[in-house]
Amino acid sequence: MTRLTTDLPRALRLTALMAALAGSVLAAGCAAPILVGGAMVGTAFAVTDRRTGGAQVEDEAIELKTITRVREAIGERGHVNATSYNRSVLITGEVPSEADKQAVEQAIARIENVRSTVNELALVGNSSLTSRTNDGVLTSKVKATFIDAKDLQSNAIKVVTERGTVYLMGIVTEREAARAAELARSVGGVTKVVRVFQVISEAELAQIQPPAKK
Repeated sequence: MTRLTTDLPRALRLTALMAALAGSVLAAGCAAPILVGGAMVGTAFAVTDRRTGGAQVEDEAIELKTITRVREAIGERGHVNATSYNRSVLITGEVPSEADKQAVEQAIARIENVRSTVNELALVGNSSLTSRTNDGVLTSKVKATFIDAKDLQSNAIKVVTERGTVYLMGIVTEREAARAAELARSVGGVTKVVRVFQVISEAELAQIQPPAKK
């Protein structure tokens, strides 16, 4: 998820590194893990993300581009977050008018490689620091609940929280989507759960899911 307050130079460096990593791995045909910002990126990351490597890099690029595009569209008005998953962009936050809401959506929709947008911007004043902190806590709690669940692949689901509403993104089956929504609703403080999934069949999942080790 990209916020307008993102440290752009650092983010650009990270994206360049990720792009270089993806290119080197594909070119060399290897999957040696790399340490980026304290996190291991490589084989373990690749097998738990159901997006292609190219889609992951494109999502990073899309989120970075939204920073400039949103500022061009509405200036400093509002508080806008953009989260791209498999080239579908979830737009959350707050703006002062319907015109600003539409301007943001149109600006993001014109970004290269964006396949679709889901505009969840609210026409209210900017959320407070307390509210945003609470959203971060809720996101962590929902993720922890997914990790504890034995019947869900937690790393396949991205969690975004805005003003107590939890948005769930990912490439999942209907069974997984229903289970994830059920678990998210069980977390105290969550006021609403919105599914923004790309739903696939069990057969399609079997094609992209690595076989379990025996």
